[in-house]
Amino acid sequence: MKLGKKQELFMRLLPRLIDKAHKLGFEIRGGDLFRDPRAFGAMGVKGPYGNKYSCHKMKLAIDLNLFKDGEFIETTEGHQELGEWWEEQDIWTCWGGRFGDGNHYSITHQGSK
Repeated sequence: MKLGKKQELFMRLLPRLIDKAHKLGFEIRGGDLFRDPRAFGAMGVKGPYGNKYSCHKMKLAIDLNLFKDGEFIETTEGHQELGEWWEEQDIWTCWGGRFGDGNHYSITHQGSK
């Protein structure tokens, strides 16, 4: 699937992810959605912020900061139920809890997560 179609899929699935988080009792504060390569290094060029092939730079990832009862959920385990749900939504969906980044939700593209 081409990048543009994956970006469209991500934006179609993102509201469902947010709705699911609320159904699980979380409040959300947004984290990184897009890392502008002009500010953070272009794809293929080592930049100062994040992986040079980051899905954030391709508009395919978001970091969600979850809160429950006013407390920030800092652990991967705290994201597990939502992350596993996200992985089931499509063959391209990926949860960062599988690689130590529990608040990362993305669509994979050319090996990037």
